[in-house]
Amino acid sequence: MRPGDIRKIMECQPGPLVRDTYLHWDELRHRTPPEGLTHEEWWLGIKWARHALLKELPLRDKAGRPFLFGSPDPVLIDLHHIDQKAAGEIRSVTEMATTASRDRYLLKSVIEEAITSSQLEGASTTRKVAAEMLHSGRPPRDRSEQMILNNFLAMRAIQEIRGKALTPARVLEIHRMVSLHTLDDPRDVGRLRQSNDIPVVNNDDGSILHQPPDYPELPERLERICAFANAGEDERPFVHPVIRAILLHFMIGYDHPFADGNGRTARAVFYWSLLRSGYWLAEFISISHILRKAPAQYGRAYLFTESDAGDTTYFLIHQLATLRKAIHSLHAYLARKANDQNRTERLLAESPSLRSQLNSRQKALMTHALKHPGTPYRIEDHQRTHTVVYQTARTDLLTLARLGLLEQRKEGRAFVFFAPADLAARISKLRQ
Repeated sequence: MRPGDIRKIMECQPGPLVRDTYLHWDELRHRTPPEGLTHEEWWLGIKWARHALLKELPLRDKAGRPFLFGSPDPVLIDLHHIDQKAAGEIRSVTEMATTASRDRYLLKSVIEEAITSSQLEGASTTRKVAAEMLHSGRPPRDRSEQMILNNFLAMRAIQEIRGKALTPARVLEIHRMVSLHTLDDPRDVGRLRQSNDIPVVNNDDGSILHQPPDYPELPERLERICAFANAGEDERPFVHPVIRAILLHFMIGYDHPFADGNGRTARAVFYWSLLRSGYWLAEFISISHILRKAPAQYGRAYLFTESDAGDTTYFLIHQLATLRKAIHSLHAYLARKANDQNRTERLLAESPSLRSQLNSRQKALMTHALKHPGTPYRIEDHQRTHTVVYQTARTDLLTLARLGLLEQRKEGRAFVFFAPADLAARISKLRQ
């Protein structure tokens, strides 16, 4: 390159972003470059500007080169919003503060993540059927349902180990939980893969998109991942806790250390890292629910990183946007539930004697029943949803049946309760 070409690039002063977007070459080459520059010169100027932003990580690609990360404005903006909304309090929905409501929303979110994370990796069961299995406690009928049950149990376990360090043994245990009874070779459950026959391929044409590192390197690479996961704030470079969680997700996906179940393991470790760093709202969000809507973008974020000298900023930007969408989805869900609860409360308020007879669990069930007439309610389901003992759940439902707000039928040896179609009218009649 001639000195005049360098001067020309410097005079245009390209920054790390193009219209506030961190573009990859595959995207940049379809844009119109600044006047006087070729696409190649424009790209060179952008890479120069990014060089000052990028920091080396203690994580390596399969050639031994360090991965890099940067914090351009889109990353800083997303981190600011996530810090505000995922580590602080939900001020707009006070109902979340009650133990019963918190447990109910937690169960809902764990079920959602268990289902959609499994669907991302091929589980074909519908959400309705899977939710019924998890609520009722019945055994899974096929591999898809087994994947979902495994994910559900793993997510519950992650909440219990949030305060413990991540070790290779703990990662293997997480994999064992998510993959039990779902792999072609049962010996692969909870162990690192034993071959390199695990390329990541394009589902459309079968072409290889990524060849993970050689399997003999996996024990050492997993040790490095765990050391990174457990690093404190005094480590340099400083890595924001949310970025650290995302990079753990990235590395397990990149290394593909298992014969199958890598994505589910990666997302479980991501949640562990967020919870360990005090982002308590992570218990209530589902990133897989968002990823499932645009799986191609998820894969592209990996490819952009690998094809641009290990710059993980592409993956960070994608995952931060995903996390913000998941948080927004939770807030919208809580707002809807609060409105539903308020409508039920107003309806019950017209009958002070009825309102005083119902506890928070029964009011929550009435809120659901008003929107879903004909829904069956079982004692075991109510028990799991509200984490109460069997007798308490039984009393809740029998009281609602005695008041005429649920209909009771016997199916086999157990009683099942149904929401009547005229529930609102029955509440109004009790008011009178």
